[in-house]
Amino acid sequence: MADAVNTQALWAQTNGRRYAVRLTNRSDGTGESGVTKVDISTLKTPKGETATWSVIDRIVGHVSGFNHVRLVWDHNTDDEIAVLSGSFDLDFDVEGGLRDPRSAGGTGDILLTTNGAVNGASYDITIYLRLRA
Repeated sequence: MADAVNTQALWAQTNGRRYAVRLTNRSDGTGESGVTKVDISTLKTPKGETATWSVIDRIVGHVSGFNHVRLVWDHNTDDEIAVLSGSFDLDFDVEGGLRDPRSAGGTGDILLTTNGAVNGASYDITIYLRLRA
């Protein structure tokens, strides 16, 4: 078997600047490791350019049953976005957003890994971000 996962684009402004994605999982105990949840190169910036990096304004959600869920930007050495557990509402917008540092190599995609998967564990995470080229 495998975890029942879903990645759903909630909205994108017509100019393409802001984007929101909802990530859900209902685990059978398998878990996820380094799974691409936001493929940045498939998204467009306000000018219609292919996005190459992102700025995260907010992460909201709940993790239950997993020890934690880890989000990273994909680079040769992944750059940590957040380690999530319990209920959370992380607002980075007041500081101008959490910026992908664009470290060497990689894609800038947003990857997710679960830790401590057990049958019945779940997460529901919404990420609000801005796209850049």
